[in-house]
Amino acid sequence: MRLAHGWRLETTAPVSGALVREFIRPAVRAVPGRIAARLGSCRIFLARGLLEEDWSSDWDWTPAGPDIALRAEGREDHDIAMELLLCLGEALWERLDDSEIQAYLKLLDAEIRAGVQGEIDEESLRDKRVLLSSRTSARSRGRLRQYARSSFTGTAAEYLHSLWHDVTVRSGPEHLPAGALQHRLALMARWFPPRRGYRLFAGDRD
Repeated sequence: MRLAHGWRLETTAPVSGALVREFIRPAVRAVPGRIAARLGSCRIFLARGLLEEDWSSDWDWTPAGPDIALRAEGREDHDIAMELLLCLGEALWERLDDSEIQAYLKLLDAEIRAGVQGEIDEESLRDKRVLLSSRTSARSRGRLRQYARSSFTGTAAEYLHSLWHDVTVRSGPEHLPAGALQHRLALMARWFPPRRGYRLFAGDRD
């Protein structure tokens, strides 16, 4: 099946028309052109299961772009589409240039100095807590890089999610404060502007 940006969808398991029509297609259609250009030609596979049964997704680079496999069996349609957006966020991280990575690290440093405790999702929160668990850990470039990667992945996925449809911001000590989230999403919008007809925040022009 052909998707927006010239991407392709393939299935190795029976899937509902609603999954493709109401979730996969509109989620891909919301991807900004600059992100699609960075990633190249993407192939998405909806599979009954994966080699590792506890995995919900897997992806790898090909010469044309990323191949993404999503486990479709026994999962909610929205969860499958969100897993796709997370995979796109992971792939996009690997296509950032050095200046963009440094800019994102600077953003994270500003959040930490401001006392922001929460994060965009559970994985990045775990990586953040590991990074800040001790002075030695905080000086680890490897742990900083891992935290930045998971944080960017979740942020990119939430940016695409927000373009796809209206979202609800969760609050609490484990979640990213609304102001910090807005700042991150605004950065994503500067780097990868929404396509015509899409908007990030209420009141934005299409």
